[in-house]
Amino acid sequence: MPDPIPATNPYAPVTRRAFLKTGCVFTAGLLVGCAVNPVTGERQFMLVSEDKEIRIDRENSPQQFSSDYGRIQDRKLSNYINKTGQNMAKLTHRPNLPYSFQGVNATYVNAYAFPGGSIGITRGILLSLENEAELAALIGHELGHVNARHTARQMSNTMLTQTLIGGVSTYVGTIDPAYANLSSQLGMLGAGALLASYSRDNEREADDLGLKYMVKSGYSPTGFEGLMDMLRNLSKHKPNAIEIMFSTHPMSDERYKTAIKAVSSTYARDKNKPLFRERYMDNTKNLRKISGAIDDMQKGEREMAAGKYDHAESYFESALEKAPNDYAGLLMMAKCQMVMENFSKAARFAEKARNVYPDEAQACNINGFIKLKKKKYSSALNEFNHYDRLLPGNPHIGFFIGYCFEGTGNRKAAAEKYYDYLKVVSSGENAKHAYRRLFEWGYIKDS
Repeated sequence: MPDPIPATNPYAPVTRRAFLKTGCVFTAGLLVGCAVNPVTGERQFMLVSEDKEIRIDRENSPQQFSSDYGRIQDRKLSNYINKTGQNMAKLTHRPNLPYSFQGVNATYVNAYAFPGGSIGITRGILLSLENEAELAALIGHELGHVNARHTARQMSNTMLTQTLIGGVSTYVGTIDPAYANLSSQLGMLGAGALLASYSRDNEREADDLGLKYMVKSGYSPTGFEGLMDMLRNLSKHKPNAIEIMFSTHPMSDERYKTAIKAVSSTYARDKNKPLFRERYMDNTKNLRKISGAIDDMQKGEREMAAGKYDHAESYFESALEKAPNDYAGLLMMAKCQMVMENFSKAARFAEKARNVYPDEAQACNINGFIKLKKKKYSSALNEFNHYDRLLPGNPHIGFFIGYCFEGTGNRKAAAEKYYDYLKVVSSGENAKHAYRRLFEWGYIKDS
């Protein structure tokens, strides 16, 4: 029996019933209320205040951006995306939100918005756009979701708030099926609950607002038409590339026709406004130089999703021949090698990824996990601690830190980390392991 943790410490021995009861703490404090919709001016059922939207955004958006291999490192392109978005945000119904517009290194085709104004745009969709007006249409649509408070409305209606405020997001595997099992093992957090599928009514409203915002910002509405045509064409010719976007942003013939009709009628006189094609091409030229590598990565992820890991490896090899220092490509290859249990090879790619992008956390997580597989607990602990400094707020990293402490024989430190983990995560194999150890070591009584 270990020495009990002192009673003044929050990790003092507790009964099983009292411990499990802590899982209910996060459900307290919800108040039923109404708020005025900033777009329609009508009162609506709303449990989530604007301050809470911003807080939830700040807790969850960094996790999703990291799951998408971090922010684009091309500073010129990154600044261009943010400047375009900020200029539009000033003209929306909620201009005072702390908006940020991020290009992310993921290669699938998508854009998404968090409730406090953080918007992510993948390299995959940036390569599919033809001009700045299409980018403005994409940004305008996401701004529509934020301004109409679609996520906050869904959270209020489904009571998701109590889970999200507790710091738990669904695994990135719910968004990226190619790595569902591996993402779960790695403890990667995405924002599946926040980025759940919008309704078709939500999509139509976001389309309507997006058109208003882009035209008000000085763009031709034909950019919106171009965006819609691009998405429809991709859905026909490269359905795998677009499936994630359509899972969260459902498309329909009715939605498409409504948007095209608005361009031709309501906004007909604005069609001569500029598209800014040359400016878009200038700012995306470095990205377009590696379009072949990104295409290979998309194919590699498709093969991973199909379980054809040797085919995926070939595509990732081809991608890295064209873009040898691409952070996402290096980590995709590392994950592929991990699935095939080539851990030494995986470590080389993960280590190179970390050197390429030292400020991004995902490579540290993968490096730590590989070292755990090799039972190098002290080295793994260094990686997970570094991850936690770069990207705090992921409870699963706390579990891995505890597991490393257990591996080095430091039960007290392991117990503290396991206890913290179980206050947030109560199911899954890791939770079972943490609870079993706390019980075996005498920190939880069977009562």
